[in-house]
Amino acid sequence: MGVLEGRVAIITGAGRGIGREHALLFAKEGARVVVNDLGGSNAGEGADAGPAQEVVDEILAAGGKAVANTDNVADWEGAKKLVEQAVAEFGGLDVVVNNAGILRDAYIAGITEQEWDAVIAVHLKGHAAVLHHAAAYWKAESKAGNQPNASVINTASASGTTLPNAGQLNYGAAKAGIAAMTLVAADELERYGVRANAIAPIARTRLTLATPGMGAIFALEPAEGEADLFGPAQISPLVAHLASADCRLTGKVYAVQGGAISELVGWQTGTTIETDGDWQLADIAARLG
Repeated sequence: MGVLEGRVAIITGAGRGIGREHALLFAKEGARVVVNDLGGSNAGEGADAGPAQEVVDEILAAGGKAVANTDNVADWEGAKKLVEQAVAEFGGLDVVVNNAGILRDAYIAGITEQEWDAVIAVHLKGHAAVLHHAAAYWKAESKAGNQPNASVINTASASGTTLPNAGQLNYGAAKAGIAAMTLVAADELERYGVRANAIAPIARTRLTLATPGMGAIFALEPAEGEADLFGPAQISPLVAHLASADCRLTGKVYAVQGGAISELVGWQTGTTIETDGDWQLADIAARLG
């Protein structure tokens, strides 16, 4: 019996890359999976039902249970339909893995409003929309006496946490917001039996291969016989653990990359200066530098 036996999971952006690996592992571990993917390009343009259905077909061929969903998670109503489909198809919802994302890299002086809005919509609003509708379902279940044992795993990034990347004002801001959102969700949803954690993964995907400075690194394949430590499949075991019914972790953000899992502890108080009276500009300048 797998560690996710019988659990119902929504995985967004699951048609390719890291999301695909999540879906395959979840199904292997016994979860019933709603494979969500709009099927757009790296930049979020266009739509194609093929990627989501291909993952579903692979899961079904291996004896697992899955259905495809192509709703746009950046659309409030689309996110609602996604949650409703999970409940209708499989009788409930236990896990949400928010993974869908796009890239529209641009430097601050040249970024357009549309480039900003598109990335914030898919990443930040897309996470919030699915989280909102899932939380509403779990709250109703809890109020009805059916206390959930549910888990949310959001996808942040080193770009929004430990390694801010030039050219990713929109992406980094969205990912930092997702990390903060996760901590708020962990605090709010605990009363309904819901845990919330986030990962900040680095792996070889079509998005990282398109990121300046990273493509050359990830284009290198491991030598024969060596583990592919930057393969997208290396990210999914942590996510499966966080999604399991026995896991008790909540309010955590984990960097996962290259064979390492590290807890990120967020903002910390550094140098502090104090006064007993009114602040003086000269005093601040002298003491802060």
